Amino acid sequence: MYVYLYDNFLRQKKFETVTKAIEVKLTDYGIGGKILRLNNYSDAKFLIEDEIKRGAKTIVIVGNDNTVGQVLSSSATANCVFGFIPVGQNNTIAEVLGIPVGAEAVDVLSRRRKEKLDIGWMNNRFFVSQLRVFPARIEVFYDEKFKVSANDKMEVVVCNLQPFFWKKDGDKTGKNQVVHPQDGKLEAFLRPLTKKRFWGYKYDEPSIFPFLEMEIIGKEPFKVEADGKASKEIKVKIKLAYGKIELIVGRNRKF
Repeated sequence: MYVYLYDNFLRQKKFETVTKAIEVKLTDYGIGGKILRLNNYSDAKFLIEDEIKRGAKTIVIVGNDNTVGQVLSSSATANCVFGFIPVGQNNTIAEVLGIPVGAEAVDVLSRRRKEKLDIGWMNNRFFVSQLRVFPARIEVFYDEKFKVSANDKMEVVVCNLQPFFWKKDGDKTGKNQVVHPQDGKLEAFLRPLTKKRFWGYKYDEPSIFPFLEMEIIGKEPFKVEADGKASKEIKVKIKLAYGKIELIVGRNRKF
């Protein structure tokens, strides 16, 4: 039994054509199912647990990177298989998973090629795509073995499903760094900031550190965003969670 979780933005008229095309194709493949629509007040974990009790075996997220983060960060350990149909913009995770945007994603879903993927854990909550510590005066401790700090501010981005994107000063295109969500560790990208006299800060080149456990301590509260959920913290412990997500992926995935 399939259950489809539609992001709230799909209510917009401009998405009517693509959602109808998706639903027709699901019917053609014989994998149509119940449709639930998420909103800002939806508790994805409660919805998924309730549907699993009713017999659901596959929960399909329909939306974009933000939708994936919202659903999986609350329900990463649910006893089901997750699928993903990306729609619209902001779909970097779909590319990593080898899933085309729009109705063609149904072809991938129908083949049910499943992989088990790593989950991150931060201060008693899951994250699956990416965690970002915004530039702040912080110290980073890796696997209780060594410490990294900067002369001034530093940004930290921990990636799992979502690739790390950065630009050099003057670079119009930027770079994407895809990490491996099955390698049994997380990858952190550290970017110190150098203060310039009159023009604010300049980002340095990122350094990459694979790790199992990391602790970030600030001299004052700093902003953290994990799978789209932001908070202020003075200390953050990040580690690889026990268990994995079972997710349907495409043949052209990047791992």
